[in-house]
Amino acid sequence: MKEVASRSTQRKPPVARTIIFTDDGDGDGSDDDVLVDMTQALAVDSKRTKRLRKRQEKKASKSSLVGARGFLDLPYEILIEILGILHPRDLVVLSWVNRPLRHFMFAEEDHITETVIATRYVAIAKCFPRPVLLEHVDPAFRSALQNPLRSKPQPLHQRPFQHIQPPDPSVVCTCLTCILRWNSLCLALDFAHWQDNLDKGEPIPMIPRGTCPQWNQQLISRHADNVTRSLTRPLWYAMILEAHLDSTIRSIRRHSLNKGNRRRRFRMTDEDIRAGTDAFLERSGPPTVDTPYHRDNYYMLEAYLPNRSWIADRGRWVYVPADQHDRDVQIAVRWAPSR
Repeated sequence: MKEVASRSTQRKPPVARTIIFTDDGDGDGSDDDVLVDMTQALAVDSKRTKRLRKRQEKKASKSSLVGARGFLDLPYEILIEILGILHPRDLVVLSWVNRPLRHFMFAEEDHITETVIATRYVAIAKCFPRPVLLEHVDPAFRSALQNPLRSKPQPLHQRPFQHIQPPDPSVVCTCLTCILRWNSLCLALDFAHWQDNLDKGEPIPMIPRGTCPQWNQQLISRHADNVTRSLTRPLWYAMILEAHLDSTIRSIRRHSLNKGNRRRRFRMTDEDIRAGTDAFLERSGPPTVDTPYHRDNYYMLEAYLPNRSWIADRGRWVYVPADQHDRDVQIAVRWAPSR
């Protein structure tokens, strides 16, 4: 065998190349013997080769993912079923994973939220229907609803609550049904805000009558903004229902630990809590229509579920019909004072 080393004419450090002659079998060492370049074999363990190999492997792995199927490639029905078993807050977090998923969830928000509510919040959704936006009211009735003279004889419009901000009459319908719906949703958020104080036995700050400190104004304003947003964003509405179910579970558990309190309450087991649904609220229980007109009522409030009543003869709860809004609008228009 003979070895020949070739020199590089570039400025970079020369790379040794090893070429060997292999005998073709005639034993004469002639020029027709085969030339074999052994440079690559000798440089296989060099740092440069290792870096090249890593780049090639990374490129190959990326190219292999091009044809991989993603979450959004699943059938539409399966996607909705998967998203429909999640909690509303988990859906909000999931929407920030990437832009395509966020666009899909935003486009299908109505269908996804409808599935979530039908899975987890059947009873609470009937107790807390959303008020109607004024833009969805017949234009012929809007002027009568927005008449400032109409609100004077109504206590719900005239007497403000310390823990509820009145709705904007230019945005929300102000019929009696919608005002009650607005108040209920705001109360659900305010009740959820003070759950830690109630669990720890810490008193809720008292507000002197006729005053509204800045911290309270900011709090009830934030709740009003969230309720207003829920009128156009079903996912925000589902988050309010989720928060109230959590408040109800914590309240029932808190009162059950009070051995001196022998009032009738809902039967709630550990399995009901782990299920994450409001199915146990469909069982018979105490009346829950009392409105907490003040935060002092939170201490004894166990389950605030308005707009329903227990009918013993039927053995089930009966809810306020959804068309009650239309009836109250007709009444409001009929009795609207003339300017």
